[in-house]
Amino acid sequence: MSNKILVETSARHVHVSKEDLAVLFGEGYQLTKKKDLSQPGQFACEERVAVIGPKSSFPAVSILGPERKQTQVEISASDARSIGVTCPVRESGDLEGSAGCKIVGPKGEIEISEGVIIAKRHIHMTVADAKEYGVEDKQIVSVKIDSPERSLIFGDVVVRVSDSYALAMHIDTDEANAVLAGRDPMGEIIK
Repeated sequence: MSNKILVETSARHVHVSKEDLAVLFGEGYQLTKKKDLSQPGQFACEERVAVIGPKSSFPAVSILGPERKQTQVEISASDARSIGVTCPVRESGDLEGSAGCKIVGPKGEIEISEGVIIAKRHIHMTVADAKEYGVEDKQIVSVKIDSPERSLIFGDVVVRVSDSYALAMHIDTDEANAVLAGRDPMGEIIK
């Protein structure tokens, strides 16, 4: 049994609800797929928005599709400090009590009172993958990533199990920079 896993870097991005998409881009607007992502059904879009905090902003943040039930902004801890937002480390979709910001599109703007998070590092697995790796949904593991100059063990990695996932670990840009991850690094799950 292998305990190796592909590690992917997730840069800052926005997920939008259908209602907020209509405000930002106009009524009836449809997202334009730029490229598929590793997770089935997920894709990067051509559309970009400005994300504005009290201190600064990011003028061209990618939207990831498809539309979500609630608008969500995922940024790194460095990003959060840069724009002056204090946001929690959370799993995607766990937005209650998180930070807010302004999002500006070509046709309008919205102010979200919550929805800005630093994504908790995580591993996507199918049920069969979880069985093979000997882990279960919501289990917390550590993952060692070797690099020529800055090998590192990441703790507090949540395992997310669903047959709608493809096997991969996701870290943010701060975490990737900390390990000098390079292209397509592999991690080793440590329980």
